[in-house]
Amino acid sequence: CDDCGHEYLLAFSCKRRHFCPSCHQKRVVEFGEWLCEEVLKAIPHRHFVFSVPKILRRYFLYDRKLLSDLSRCGWDSLKIFSQEAVPEEDPVLGGKESAVPGAVIAIQSFGDFLGFNPHLHLLCTDGCLYGNGMFRVAPRFEAKGLEEIFRHKVFRMLLSKGKITEDLVNMLMKLRHSGFNVFCGPRIQPG
Repeated sequence: CDDCGHEYLLAFSCKRRHFCPSCHQKRVVEFGEWLCEEVLKAIPHRHFVFSVPKILRRYFLYDRKLLSDLSRCGWDSLKIFSQEAVPEEDPVLGGKESAVPGAVIAIQSFGDFLGFNPHLHLLCTDGCLYGNGMFRVAPRFEAKGLEEIFRHKVFRMLLSKGKITEDLVNMLMKLRHSGFNVFCGPRIQPG
């Protein structure tokens, strides 16, 4: 207490602290239930994780607005990749541009030992939805192509914001592994 100096014990179940595992877990379960019951269609999904190299993480640390741009890069990459993976056109609307995946994106900014590590978790439909309500499942694919699209989008975004130079892009492209990574989980069947 600021007035008398007495210390008060705050229970972790106060729902006001994000450090409490039980409070946080309860919110995660409630969000998952809402997502399954209200948002997601009963179609196959996949879990993706998009990561950026350590050398670029500092730009996101000092300019947190870039995290929403990173999210947009992940979505744009996934949309382009999914439209290529599901080549059939919508018979009613015509054209691949009407085919889009559905996705929920969560930005996470910490990694091991609470070090700053901005990355994206995406729960995405395993295929594309069309304007007429039709869904087509994606065939098997290699996530390496998705990683290349994501890397290009992030470089382009950071260059347009004046955060990096072409020299840094060229240096990272010459490395055997640029530090970008896209993890693609197994297909999750509706249950």
